[in-house]
Amino acid sequence: QGQFVESGGGVVQAGGSLRLSCAVSGSTFDIEVIGWYRQAPGKQRELVATIMENGNTNYADSMKGRFTISRDNAKNTVYLQMNSLSPEDTAVYYCNRPFQLQDWGQGTQVTVSS
Repeated sequence: QGQFVESGGGVVQAGGSLRLSCAVSGSTFDIEVIGWYRQAPGKQRELVATIMENGNTNYADSMKGRFTISRDNAKNTVYLQMNSLSPEDTAVYYCNRPFQLQDWGQGTQVTVSS
């Protein structure tokens, strides 16, 4: 099993919501910065949101107000709550360590229908 196991994707109608989960391997999770990324068909992978070890968060402009990243250190898991989804959010979503990128997991597919 790799460092990152993403889950929670699916097919949802525009305006709907999904909650993604990322289980992270390693004993130092609670002091690590973790990010959610996405890659849409034919496009480069982009950073969606990050969460610092102290819980501070940052978002790409197009996600502000719609997406919320959170973490549960007891479970070594990072979440991405996605609301008001649009077809432009269709992508494979991944997590990783932004300051020390490692092998990517399989990701989780999010498909938003119009």
